[in-house]
Amino acid sequence: MATVDAGARAGRLPFPRLFAFSAGSIPAYLLLGVMGVYLPKFYASHLGISLLVLGSTIALIRFADLGVDIVLGMLMDKTKTAIGRYRPWYLLGLPVLALAVYKTFNPPDDAGISYLVTWYMLLYVAYSLLVLGHNAWAGTISGQYDERSRIFGWMMGLGFAGSVTINLLAKVTNGEINPAKAASIPIIGWIIVGAAVITVPLAAMLAPERAPPVAKKEKLTLKDYAQVVANPSMLRLILADLFLTLGPGTTAPMYIFFFHEAKKFSLIDVPTLLVFYVAAGVFGAPLWGRLATRIGKHRTVQIACVAYAITQGTLMALPAGAFWLTAAGMAAVGFCGSAFILLVRAMVADVADQLRLETGQERSGVLFALVTMTQKFGTSITISIVYPILGAVGFNPKDGAVNTPHAIWGLEMCYLFAPIVLVLIGGLMFFGYSLTREKQSEIRAQLDALAAKDILAAEESMVGPGEPIPAR
Repeated sequence: MATVDAGARAGRLPFPRLFAFSAGSIPAYLLLGVMGVYLPKFYASHLGISLLVLGSTIALIRFADLGVDIVLGMLMDKTKTAIGRYRPWYLLGLPVLALAVYKTFNPPDDAGISYLVTWYMLLYVAYSLLVLGHNAWAGTISGQYDERSRIFGWMMGLGFAGSVTINLLAKVTNGEINPAKAASIPIIGWIIVGAAVITVPLAAMLAPERAPPVAKKEKLTLKDYAQVVANPSMLRLILADLFLTLGPGTTAPMYIFFFHEAKKFSLIDVPTLLVFYVAAGVFGAPLWGRLATRIGKHRTVQIACVAYAITQGTLMALPAGAFWLTAAGMAAVGFCGSAFILLVRAMVADVADQLRLETGQERSGVLFALVTMTQKFGTSITISIVYPILGAVGFNPKDGAVNTPHAIWGLEMCYLFAPIVLVLIGGLMFFGYSLTREKQSEIRAQLDALAAKDILAAEESMVGPGEPIPAR
């Protein structure tokens, strides 16, 4: 396993290691995309579970899973092993993912709610292990404000790149493998497992992990963890991340219904359109990260929020069936939306530095657990609200169903207004954000000075009784 080399100590991760580490985000992004867009439709149309029951069940599963993230984050922060603090948990996500994906993507024909609850829950645990372990690990690789934008930008970009392959399958295979069709879901599951088997060990072997700081206080109390949420910068990030998740997340469970029923695209073109959305994020994430090095992370998020609102509104105005116009619109929306997750998580790493200086404790696991919770909470809210609304306006999700104009209108209104309003609220959260590049640089300088003292003390403690301390 890689240890912290000279380049990492200097704050910049060499590109080959950066690429290997960032590729480790691909399985989680594959899983997130399929869970948000294709699995709900699969269970509703193929297994015949009603929208109201399905939405309520998935929401309850995600609510129950929220506590798992905090527990995992606390355990990660307390872990001390020969291969690191967060790397073991990230590796644990691989076997859990393989089992959960197999069961969830290959349900028996008589699978009911109990089956869905059991294996969907394990699927979320697998997602948490991969995302929490990877993100918390990423936050410790470098202490530099701008380098964190670079690392999280590449993680997001390669994660999106992996998702492109799933949505290209329908076009490349001429519809033989199509995530929008129930018969292809088991194959998609094997693709996700195969990607994890390759990328997770690769990231673990080639990327460094910084040694944890010397703790000032060994035992943490509930009061100590309450300080994490009470931190003003972290509280802003939690609220902003919630709304920035709710916005795009609202469209995900309606995506296939909207573009197939309202925009009149075929089930081969529907996944292909999503390729443009995701592919734009591959290029957008590193570019948003680069812009953040010039004007700051929080200002960059605000710009992306306004741009998202404009492009989402424009997408809705495009005529039905206009493939290339719609593809361009999807690319614009995806480009703007790619800024949200990467920059918020890069800012979480900055807050981890601040708390590390104030408390002497590593809190990255808990901090990233909080924003993972907002992501799960946000997506659970969208499904639990959107699906019942669609059911109330009479929308029928079953394959081959013919929906009334009123049902299609309700679908369109849900897809249009919620994302724009929610994303703009998320952008408003960053007015008054105080953990800027300048303040973070001061924090890092103090942390580096403390680390140098710890190294000096450790070296001096190795001198035997009565022996002189070597001159420096």
